[in-house]
Amino acid sequence: MATPLRAGLGGGTGGRSNRLPPEVNRILYVKNLPYKITSEEMYEIFGKFGAIRQIRVGSTPETRGTAFVVYEDIFDAKNACEHLSGFNVSNRYLNGY
Repeated sequence: MATPLRAGLGGGTGGRSNRLPPEVNRILYVKNLPYKITSEEMYEIFGKFGAIRQIRVGSTPETRGTAFVVYEDIFDAKNACEHLSGFNVSNRYLNGY
């Protein structure tokens, strides 16, 4: 399972008090979403893991079923990715990267 933390942690001990610079990726790319999911439903599912800056749900035929979720904090993004990969939404299992 890929996580948004593949690069940039630098071997630190982690923890919520260790904030990373804004350039570090806080974005999850989510696939296999139900085509009719709303932004409100996305905020309800992903907001449980931390403050969200933005959610962009795919709306074209090529991007349907995908979304980008931008968290305020990279540790929240990592936590969401770990907990929601394989999560069942309307009989579809989410994939997050």
